[in-house]
Amino acid sequence: MELLQVSDAVAREKNIDREIVITAMEEAIQKAGRSKYGHDHDIRAQIDRKNGDITLRRYREVVEAVDEEEEMKQLTLDEAKRIKPDAALGEFLIDDLPPLDFGRIAAQTAKQVIVQKVREAERERQFEEFKDRTGEIINGIVKRVEYGNVTIDIGGRAEGMLRRDECLPREHLKNGERVRAYIYDVRQEQRGPQIFLSRTHPDFMAKLFAQEVPEIYDGIIEIKAVARDPGSRAKIAVLSRDGSIDPVGACVGMRGSRVQAVVNELQGEKIDIIPWTEDIASFMIQALAPAVVAKVVLDEERQRMDVVVPEDQPSLAIGRRGQNVRLASMLSGWDIDIMTEEEEANKRAEEFKFRSELFIGALDVDDVIAHLLIAEGFRSIEEIVETPVDELAAIEGFDEDVAAELINRANVWLEAKAEELKEKQKELGLKDDLVEFEGLTPDQIIRLGENEVKTLDDLADLATDELVEILGEGALKLAQAEDIIMRARAHWFEDEDTQDDNTEEEGEAPAADIASHG
Repeated sequence: MELLQVSDAVAREKNIDREIVITAMEEAIQKAGRSKYGHDHDIRAQIDRKNGDITLRRYREVVEAVDEEEEMKQLTLDEAKRIKPDAALGEFLIDDLPPLDFGRIAAQTAKQVIVQKVREAERERQFEEFKDRTGEIINGIVKRVEYGNVTIDIGGRAEGMLRRDECLPREHLKNGERVRAYIYDVRQEQRGPQIFLSRTHPDFMAKLFAQEVPEIYDGIIEIKAVARDPGSRAKIAVLSRDGSIDPVGACVGMRGSRVQAVVNELQGEKIDIIPWTEDIASFMIQALAPAVVAKVVLDEERQRMDVVVPEDQPSLAIGRRGQNVRLASMLSGWDIDIMTEEEEANKRAEEFKFRSELFIGALDVDDVIAHLLIAEGFRSIEEIVETPVDELAAIEGFDEDVAAELINRANVWLEAKAEELKEKQKELGLKDDLVEFEGLTPDQIIRLGENEVKTLDDLADLATDELVEILGEGALKLAQAEDIIMRARAHWFEDEDTQDDNTEEEGEAPAADIASHG
């Protein structure tokens, strides 16, 4: 009964199933038994769940021929019938063994087995408890601080790891201090489940607002986006599903009480609360406050925008070390260029000049037709080729004949470019797999070749920022460059799959060969 009482106490203390503790005890007794009678024997222990009695038995399997390595665990049918006349193949003969008198070493071995099994069960329980709690805020007490990494006791004998890069800058946590953090990952690792915490994660701020603002918790107000420069400044975009409730006012609270509670938790991090709108231009005007925005020019295809501000506003819009524009970009997901009205006028003039020269030279037209095409939003020769004749003919001053001729000239120019690419391909040693790769223009491929990128593998080896730098500023958005590189790498994985299939076929071939030759 003492064994059962101990198992109950351990199960309660460690918060694990009593059956796990008893099974660990049985394994410990088995190990001690094998130490006494020999490790080659199949010795099994069983603890009666009602009265705690221990039974120790040796098992031997009845087989046709005894394996030399298993001679202590097996016996032949003839040998078995001498002990038990009705013995049959596959049956086990069971011998009761006397109770163990645990010596010091055997007891120590048994203790180690039990402690190990209980620890494993405890870790498994922790993982099961926390694996579905990713995205929650937990309260804990700082247990220890090592080289800036903080171990936090989060209750239930569980610990969380708050790494140095997940702590707020200039925040010095001390042993015994109470702290709140966000669970961003729970992983099962070799040393047990690891619970990773963060105080810099954008969702930590969102969850703090949900705790402070009942309307967010109830779903009346939705947090659409969060951007943080941890410990310094943050922007949060909110949307109200109830027209009578001001989302910004609800988040600020009476005399700023709600937002101040979040600011205090984040060590004084300044928070801008911005009303969300689907109109990205209006949203950006709000997000870049306190700067005054004169104009927003959108490039939806590349997810870029030029934000034009008065001559005295650029530094305010950009913010200290680019903080204001960087946070606004993170909040919207768009790349943002801040420029003055004069800079914007110069940029538009340069773009207009470049496109005019392109259309005049490629299509052999006068500047009037080139300007009409630019005014209609055409930016490349490819766009003209892809436009239906009737759509092009609808431009004021054009008719179907003019439209058809423009498309024809555009095709001739593109074919000439393709020929030029072929010549450059030979000259630069460009491989076919790069030339035929979709998503790059002939000029871009030539530019890659001039920068020693001559095969699809060379392209796949590039980092995203390297590709953007080679093709020139504004040619590609980071997301587009990343997509191109990932597609360039796709054939690597296809090759691996092919090799795996070939290996499997090669592994099966000898067996088939043997079968065919009998």
